[in-house]
Amino acid sequence: MSQMHKVAVITGASRGIGAELVSAYRKLDYAVVAAARSAAEFDDPQVLAVPVDVAAPGAGRQLIDAALDRFGRVDTLINNAGIFIAKPFTDYTDEDYEAVTGVNLRGFFEVSRSALAAMLSRDGGGHIVNVSTSLVDHAYSQIPAALASLTKGGLNAVTKELAIEYASRGIRVNTVALGTISTPMHDPSTHDMLAALHPLGRIGEIADVVDAVMYLENAPFVTGEILHVDGGQSAGH
Repeated sequence: MSQMHKVAVITGASRGIGAELVSAYRKLDYAVVAAARSAAEFDDPQVLAVPVDVAAPGAGRQLIDAALDRFGRVDTLINNAGIFIAKPFTDYTDEDYEAVTGVNLRGFFEVSRSALAAMLSRDGGGHIVNVSTSLVDHAYSQIPAALASLTKGGLNAVTKELAIEYASRGIRVNTVALGTISTPMHDPSTHDMLAALHPLGRIGEIADVVDAVMYLENAPFVTGEILHVDGGQSAGH
């Protein structure tokens, strides 16, 4: 393919937000590398499916090497893969800790490190978007989520650090911090209860998240931003 085509790497791309982001980036005429543990092949030759567990050592290099081998470059990385387990803090198990930190932190580290190296290997900069949660800023007594706060809070912090570290190289780093979004992980029977968590009185839609990511993609003067897509949840309740 032409080296002028931009390339987006999206983790957690097999369903929900990730799958819709694949479509959104294709509409921007990006080639897309769609990563997931159960990644299925696409009919579109400009979408490469890579089955990978981002928490595994070496997964980042494997994924980014696949992107470079197929498309020759990486312009955008969307760290969408994530795990959320809601439990009282003392009920968390070692297995819970390993699962959540493995995907949310090591997965970010694995893929972002290799993607940044690819971006730095050529002129033109790049863009990283992380997916976080508004629970980091606005804890809710009915949703005990210490591991989410521990890991996603780390992503919020490193977003600002990397944005400053690489600003002079033209690489932007941003985060979308989400409220509750209508994805396959939420049973529809819980939607009314979840809607009440947001001052706007509704659950978020996947399109709300995609629109926010597209804004960041097309906002070259925005970096180090934690963009809340949460119906006002982080502002108060």
